[in-house]
Amino acid sequence: MRTLFPCATALVTLATLTGSAFAQDILPPKENYAASKAEYSPYAGDHFPNRVLFGDTHLHSSWSTDSGMAGGTLGQDAGYRVSRGEEVTSHLGWKVKLIRPLDFIVMADHAENLGLADFIRRSDPLVLANPVGKKWHDMVKSGNGYDAFLEWLRANDTDLINEPRMLATAWDSATSNADKYYQPGTFTTFHGFEWTSHPGGNNMHRVVIFRDGKDRTSQVMPYSQYDSTNPEDLWDYMAGYEDKTGGQVLAIPHNGNLSNGLMFAMETIDGNKLSGTAIDADYAAKRIKWEPLAEVTQQKGDGEAHPLLSPDDAFADFETLDAANLNGQQSKTPEMLPREYARAALKTGLKAKQDLGVNPFKFGMIGSTDNHTALPTSREENNFSKASFVEPSAERAFHPLVAAADPANSIMEADVGASGLAAVWARENTRESIWDAMARKETYATSGTRIRVRVFGGWDFEADEVVRPDFARTGYARGVPMGGDLKDAPNGEAPKFMIRAVRDPDGANLDRIQVVKGWLDANGETQEKIFDVACADREIVNNACDGDVGNTVDVADASYTNTIGDALLAAHWTDPEFDPSLSAFYYVRVLEIPTPRWTAYDAKFFGTKMPEGTAMQLQDRAYTSPIWYTPEG
Repeated sequence: MRTLFPCATALVTLATLTGSAFAQDILPPKENYAASKAEYSPYAGDHFPNRVLFGDTHLHSSWSTDSGMAGGTLGQDAGYRVSRGEEVTSHLGWKVKLIRPLDFIVMADHAENLGLADFIRRSDPLVLANPVGKKWHDMVKSGNGYDAFLEWLRANDTDLINEPRMLATAWDSATSNADKYYQPGTFTTFHGFEWTSHPGGNNMHRVVIFRDGKDRTSQVMPYSQYDSTNPEDLWDYMAGYEDKTGGQVLAIPHNGNLSNGLMFAMETIDGNKLSGTAIDADYAAKRIKWEPLAEVTQQKGDGEAHPLLSPDDAFADFETLDAANLNGQQSKTPEMLPREYARAALKTGLKAKQDLGVNPFKFGMIGSTDNHTALPTSREENNFSKASFVEPSAERAFHPLVAAADPANSIMEADVGASGLAAVWARENTRESIWDAMARKETYATSGTRIRVRVFGGWDFEADEVVRPDFARTGYARGVPMGGDLKDAPNGEAPKFMIRAVRDPDGANLDRIQVVKGWLDANGETQEKIFDVACADREIVNNACDGDVGNTVDVADASYTNTIGDALLAAHWTDPEFDPSLSAFYYVRVLEIPTPRWTAYDAKFFGTKMPEGTAMQLQDRAYTSPIWYTPEG
């Protein structure tokens, strides 16, 4: 007769044998298990980060006045919903959905008159009782909302409304929303805002991100440029928050390409210009304490490198916006550039460490969108632009996003990218785990796709360890991850790096992995060099890939194929030019194969002929946070 429950029968049999004399002969004594110092499960007791999470730390809704007063209609709820994977309807009526949900989001609405457009939409008694608020309310309701927006914009750092109760009401709603949508383990929402200092049009914006929930963040109000346009005062506000609440907070500077030389300056700021006073060790220590990261890529341009600063870098000219400052009021000059781009700032930081004893620019890297649509759409084929009035249409590429007095300084929508995303290596999808990863700089930036990249630096990694499935365990055990420090080369050993990159599963194959090295030479001058360390389908000759990866882009059809490149690239690399007496940093840049740019997708969808000279393809990329080497202990 057939046994109906063979597994159960086997278990009964095993249980019987376990207690028998036979079992005593073949099974080791139970006390041997307890006495063993090792666990059979290789994952028991693991604590190191084991997953990469993607998010946007810089998303605006109609609660930002420069969105809501300029025609934006999607509020914070829409931003949270689309970020967690829901389908929403855009301002122009398009259906919008992300290819995959984000893991985390910061609704970073501007602190300046936070929620003003929502107060006007609701005809809230607070705005009606305010003379300027009532004026702007009536202008909006009569169809002259853009004129009201221009009045607000021209006031710059002057609060024409000056109604603290409005800010308190809006912040109460914003913090409640963040907690409402927070799903620990699945979808993380941070409390945050953007401090929007741009005196004279020079962009010094920072996104402020709290580690905490409403019980702490409700004890303070957002800090705005109406309070101060000086970043040192923002840091004092952050210190005051931590002292008052016992919470934690950090700030992320905007990419510096529109700051006209202010973002990474070695002088303090006086109004809208450099003061002429050099920063000191106290300033440097405060800056890196409160600003451990920098946003290096977003819609308003890429801020990793500039072709004039890195003429030997074939990939430095990527989504470059370098004509003027934020408002197009001041033209760019070459001497401003080293104080605007991340690679140059990282090099400046090495020299500052030598001179001051503290590196003010020892930052990690992230990307984000800075979209003002509540739509964190960072992919080229799903680009809903920075503002509601330049959502997908046959005309959007021709729209002057910044109408400068000098047409040569105008930024056209066709010049603006679809970037970017923040990636963090964390243990859990929670506020605490993600914020802690940002604080320790175990982060990287992507220009919009979800490339997965990991790097470890150490002194004794073996070449075959990077291809082992447990290479991360080895990396943490005997080295440091991105954002980490190597010190005092043992016996003059050169640092060794294990790097692994995997393509976005819904994106393009990879072209190459590069290590970008910056160092301070024996004369105290900063230097840089780029090493190709892994190349798809070709060899490395003299530290560079032997030829290009190829190109499968059909611009007219807005398509490409993954018949070139590799889905996975890995490298074990030792610095061949290492000098143990010289300070240095190393970060990894990963390039995808060429793919169509959003302008190509628009041209196909709408049948539009793009303006002459418009970029129609690109190579999306990722930039990791650096690993620093310091000679002294």
